Amino acid sequence: MILFFGTRPGKPATIKLLNTYCPYCEQRGTLTVVTHTNYFHLFWIKLFKISSTVMAECSHCKRGFYENEFTNTMLEDLQLLKQRS
Repeated sequence: MILFFGTRPGKPATIKLLNTYCPYCEQRGTLTVVTHTNYFHLFWIKLFKISSTVMAECSHCKRGFYENEFTNTMLEDLQLLKQRS
């Protein structure tokens, strides 16, 4: 019997933070948060999430921020938008 298993990335989730200022260039409404997740799969069926990476990028200055670099306002706005979805 042959088993096909491994890891596979899921679709990235994108959220635009409209009321948040970029900590680097201080432009408002330019931050986009992208979440990448990796799943364990068996026969190409996703079973459970292994890991996820959250990053933000400013469309004005092109500066990227990892999740540990998020400001308190970025985290609060992200939580509010996730609760609404």
